[in-house]
Parts: sequence; structure tokens; C-alpha cells
Amino acid sequence: MPPTPPSRHHIARRTSVFNESVIREMTRLAMMHGAMNLAQGFPDFPAPEFIKQAAIDAIRADINQYAITWGSPRLRKAIAAKTKRFYGLDLDPDREVTVTCGATEAMMCAMLAVVEEGDEVIVFEPFYENYVPDAAMSGARLVFVTLHGEGFTIDPDELRAAFSPRTRAIIVNTPNNPGGKVFTRAELELIAGLCQEFDTLCITDEIYEHIVYDQNVHVPIATLPGMYERTITISGLSKTFSVTGWRLGYMIAPHELTDALRKVHDFLTVGAPAPLQEAAAVAMEQAESYYPELAEMYARKRGILLRALREAGFRCHQPQGAYYIMADFSDLGFEGDDTAFAHHLIEKVGVAPVPGSSFYHGDAGNRLVRFTFSKSEATLEEAAVRLAKR
Repeated sequence: MPPTPPSRHHIARRTSVFNESVIREMTRLAMMHGAMNLAQGFPDFPAPEFIKQAAIDAIRADINQYAITWGSPRLRKAIAAKTKRFYGLDLDPDREVTVTCGATEAMMCAMLAVVEEGDEVIVFEPFYENYVPDAAMSGARLVFVTLHGEGFTIDPDELRAAFSPRTRAIIVNTPNNPGGKVFTRAELELIAGLCQEFDTLCITDEIYEHIVYDQNVHVPIATLPGMYERTITISGLSKTFSVTGWRLGYMIAPHELTDALRKVHDFLTVGAPAPLQEAAAVAMEQAESYYPELAEMYARKRGILLRALREAGFRCHQPQGAYYIMADFSDLGFEGDDTAFAHHLIEKVGVAPVPGSSFYHGDAGNRLVRFTFSKSEATLEEAAVRLAKR
């Protein structure tokens, strides 16, 4: 007789509080309908030649076996040197730097390493969509603090009210995805003071640290007095060097926290790809002039998309950092919500955004969509033509 299929599979409850990535769903829909993908934040132009050549050289040199679990010594030293050069922090690469399979894994490591079931974790909204499943899988209860208006400003009273004796950590994403906000030193000092008052950890997502515009300055909260000891800093290579498929991130933390982070990392992924770590080290060692050129390039792209969206009737705030624009479509006469509007743009206009509601826990984003300008200027100009015909 054939085996009897199970009547019902048991599915863990933690998976019921989140869905698949809306961003990646929009990418699939863009491919299905032949739309220009301004949804997912990956470049459609080549990565720098020097980092690609370094990867080829590493593979040919047979750096193809497991690296040390927490990262190759050369890459950890390069990360420490870059951090010292830009931010003045003296790091021990052997005890305070851990290489991960992307910043996404780093955030999951951080949550699993420091959060107990039922602990509260504060998140600013709009937020990067991964933070919700990260919380679900680590057992955290998210407490949301809204960034207000087109400038995404903090209400100090709302922030203080979010802290409690149950607060384990606060996540600070600067420069912010999706809003493009760069937190000011004053705002970070406010957060730092509350972290110290309530004995709370700060987990930062700084993956866009080198994509900052105009007079804005990226300040790592770990550099503020009393904060290094209670901060896990997360960053990576994917956005800076246009290699999102390489999955190379890292965590910086005091050694007591690093010990726990490395335990989790070891059994999540073992380690990041060895030849790509070697290439990343070479890139970071050679990138002195590259970082300002990167910001200048994206500032030009920002201008193209911002102009196109405003001319098409969207209300947009000029992002201070990262490579996204949140656009309000309230004035366009579309009666449906943000998801319906995103589908409309993909299917009828040929341009794919992300529904704004995927970055909020309530309905605050239902008249917003997010576009990325991490694309070639030719792609952005063609998107502008399509949006103008909307």
C-alpha cells in the first residue's frame, strides 16, 4: 500500500507573523511584466573592476576552502583599519570584528545572541522589512517609534515613552532604508542617553554608511561617550562596492558581546565565502578615493529620479543618504492603496516600486511607495519617460 500522507503538517507559530519579502515579490513581478525594477536595491551596472579582479585572483590562488569562522584575518584587519580611519575607533580585529554572510545574517546573529523570549526591541518606522521576521525568530516584541513628516524626525517624548525595564535593545538604521534619513549627532545623543539610562543595547544597521549626500555626516553611535560598550555595529560590502550577491557583512562589538555573536554565527552559516573575503580585503585597502566618488555618483542618480518623480506628480522628500526615495502618490488620483498602486505601476506603466506599507506596522504607509535609484542613469532616464506617460 502507498504511504499515507500526513493529515496536517505542523508549522511553527513564529512563521505566522511575517510573510515573504515584499521587496523580492516586486522583483519577481517586474520580471514577469517586463517592468523596470526600481523596487529592489541592487545595481544594474558593473561592480568596480578592482574588486572583481581581486576575486578572480583569489580563486586562482586557491583561496577556496573554509576561512576562519569569524572571518579571514586580512579582512578583519582591513575592517578595523577602515573604522579607525573614518571614525577614530581602535578595534581589536581578533576579538571585536566578525565577518558574516551579509548584514542580514549579522542582524539575525545580533538578535539571537542578545534577545530573550518576550524582550522588547525598539524600532523606528519606516523600517527595513527584515526587522519584523528577525524579531519573530528571536522571540522579541517590537515597539515602534514613528519618524514624522517628510524629514522623518524623532519626537523625543515618543521615544522616551517607548523605553521600559523590559527594553533589551533599540535598532538604529542610519542612513535609513527606506526613508533616506541620516540621524544627526543630536538625535544619536538622545538615543544614547536613553540607552544608558535604561541599560539598553543599541544594534545599528549602517550598511549605507558611505552613501551620504550634501552636508550630512554619518556618525556611528558607537563613537559617542559610553556607547561602544553597549553597541553592536553592523555594516558590509554589498552596497558600497555594488556586490549585493556576494553576501559579505560584518559586526563590530566589544569582545564580551562578540563571543556570543560568534557562537550564533558559527552555527548559522559557518562562514562567508573565502575568496570573496580576500577580494573584500583588497578593496577596502585600496578604496581611499573610491568612497567620495561613490557618493557623488549616487547624488547624480538621486537627482534624476527625484526630478522624474516630482514631474510625474509625486510628493517626495530628498533623501540625505542611502539610495531610496519614499514617494507619496496621494495627488495622482489613484483610489486604491499602496499595494494596488505598485501593481498598477508594474503592469500598466512598466516601473516597479515597493508598497510603502511594507515598511510600517500600521497603515501609515498606504499612500507611499519606495523607489531605488541604485540603477544606471540609462535605466533611470527610461523610467522617467515611462512615469511621465503614466
